[in-house]
Amino acid sequence: MERLITLGSDMARLWEAYGPRYLAGVQNTLILAVAATAIGCLIGLICGILNTIPYTRQDPLPKRFLLKLIRVVVRVYVEIFRGTPMMLQAVFIYYGLPYFTYNSVQFSGYSGIWAASILIVSINTGAYMAESVRGGILSIDPGQTEGARAIGMTHVQTMTGVILPQALRNIMPQIGNNLIINIKDTSVMFIIGFTEFFAQHRNIVGVNNLYFPSAAIEMIGYLTMTLIASFLLRLVERLMDGASDYELVQADALTMAAGTYRHPGKRAAQSVMDRVLDRNLQPRGER
Repeated sequence: MERLITLGSDMARLWEAYGPRYLAGVQNTLILAVAATAIGCLIGLICGILNTIPYTRQDPLPKRFLLKLIRVVVRVYVEIFRGTPMMLQAVFIYYGLPYFTYNSVQFSGYSGIWAASILIVSINTGAYMAESVRGGILSIDPGQTEGARAIGMTHVQTMTGVILPQALRNIMPQIGNNLIINIKDTSVMFIIGFTEFFAQHRNIVGVNNLYFPSAAIEMIGYLTMTLIASFLLRLVERLMDGASDYELVQADALTMAAGTYRHPGKRAAQSVMDRVLDRNLQPRGER
């Protein structure tokens, strides 16, 4: 019990002395995680769409060659950035890129560190999202694509109007998962000097040597951020789902066979229609 009291007092002293620095680290972490997740989702969306463009043997040779080349490039990108740690990717891009570009690309100053951090986390997220988007597109019933083509829709119209809206709902849990992962994995950006939440912890510990009390504050902070992110993402998923109790209209056999649905909010108007239909179906002598 005395140890817990001591831990609590040490955490209180740290927060009182360095609270603004912890909060600044939280702010940088959230900005980096949200921005990189958004950009990574866009990269993954583009790669996923390019990776699922169909082609047949009857297509012209240049088209088939180009699509195969795109798939090879996307596959190489995905395998490299999924198969290597983000910390090494940060070192390679921040410190190694000037070597390969003859210093034409440099990340100088604090704005350069921000740009490098967003770039690193974004392309890492994009590699994971590319496979998620591809899986989301392939999970849609092929009959919907065939139906869209049957009514004259182009491939672009089919993707934007039929496939992608459904695929987006299917991959929403993965988008949320990547956001939560990025909130935690931004901690490796301290390797290039980015002052996020974990970097603030390292700097504060270097001053007062209260490693465990500061780590406890970090643990609570990361857990709070991820729990709030999970709650907001679940709320977005429920909003995308809409109402959960659509009912099949049973006015007559024809409407049942046609698969007509009604929303619970329209029950009052539908009940009036049911009474009108029942009255019209009655024999004239019973009206």
